[in-house]
Amino acid sequence: MAKGRLLMLVFLFMISSARDVATAQEQPRTPPSSDGNQAPAEVIHYGYKVIRSYPHDRQAFTQGLVYENGVLYEGTGLHGRSAIFRRDLKTGQTLQMLRLPDKYFGEGITLFGDRLIQLTWQSKTGFVYSKDTFTPRGQFHYPTEGWGITHDGKRLLYSDGTATLRWLDPNTFAETGRIEVRDRGRLVRHLNELEFIDGLVYANIWPTDRIAIIDPKTGRVTGWIDLTGLYTPPNPRQSDAVLNGIAYLPETKHLLVTGKLWPKLYEIELMPEPVHQPR
Repeated sequence: MAKGRLLMLVFLFMISSARDVATAQEQPRTPPSSDGNQAPAEVIHYGYKVIRSYPHDRQAFTQGLVYENGVLYEGTGLHGRSAIFRRDLKTGQTLQMLRLPDKYFGEGITLFGDRLIQLTWQSKTGFVYSKDTFTPRGQFHYPTEGWGITHDGKRLLYSDGTATLRWLDPNTFAETGRIEVRDRGRLVRHLNELEFIDGLVYANIWPTDRIAIIDPKTGRVTGWIDLTGLYTPPNPRQSDAVLNGIAYLPETKHLLVTGKLWPKLYEIELMPEPVHQPR
């Protein structure tokens, strides 16, 4: 009797195994890609259309730019010439100005609530001011060079000239995270002035005429803006007169851009190129 049960169990096992093999053979199979990787996500390339221009102090070595309610905030660099300004956008008139001590080389700025926050280049020191009066409210320190700075409403984000962007707590200024910026797997270095717009980070790439559009969650470049021909310095040897400075005009949903030692600011509309080829 036990032998009969054993034979029956063996018979049932053989039938079950044959059914499993047949089922597996019927399942569709997805062939693996030749390199084992997924196709890279599309990167959109933009040109531009100039909507209008505004006067800009051609002595300003622009390092940071922020627009709010008709007023332009600007941070400038160079030892002995670094300062923060509040200007009337339409006229270029300086409404308020505060110079840094000569030992500091001013860099990017951002507005966070009622504070204006400014970086310096190699001093590893940042400054905090009251937005409305430029009254100093404190200092903070960071371990790298300081280039550009912006925020997403909750955290500060700054660049140091490398391919890395670093998140900072806006109250303690402690680093809370970092992202590495890549375009189709390649590191994108020389990230400079920054601006947060609709959940994406726009970054000048020093010393080029290009702005990278970056997903702050992944560090992936989702787009490029080519501003070639926007402004040509009269002296070709003036190598410092490069594109730098991005602000957003919510009234028109346009960008406001300028450069170091440029005589104008340009309000531009982005124009997607009809064909997006890898570059």
